Amino acid sequence: MAFIQPPYESTNMKTIILLAGLFIFSSNTYCEVYKWTDANGKVRYGDRKPKAIEPQTFEIKIDKPVTPAKEAEKVVMYSTSWSVHCEDARKYLSSHNIPFVNYDIEQDVEANKRYSELGGKGVPLILYKGEQMTGFSEAQFEQLYQ
Repeated sequence: MAFIQPPYESTNMKTIILLAGLFIFSSNTYCEVYKWTDANGKVRYGDRKPKAIEPQTFEIKIDKPVTPAKEAEKVVMYSTSWSVHCEDARKYLSSHNIPFVNYDIEQDVEANKRYSELGGKGVPLILYKGEQMTGFSEAQFEQLYQ
């Protein structure tokens, strides 16, 4: 009896391309949102301007985690003070004169929020040029840093 594997590769590739396209175009989208009170006194919101009623317009700002430009070329590390692996990473980076920014996720609420948004599951979480690694080993870091 032969096992026939379904053609998942082409479907997965199409999905990846579609998601990448949506991600690229979603970051630059613009939409007006209107607010008005209808005839029954109910407050309404919509993306289409209502007829015969003068709506209010307002902006909705959505915060996205963005790596500041000054940190784009640096190693960014989300860590804790008690983790042996975090301490090993800090010592390694310092001893090799590798510039890095360290965020303590237990002391810095905003850093903890960014760590969670990045899908952090362990420490240290190390970022470099859009790539990330969890935990620390010299060999794995050197592969990331090259």
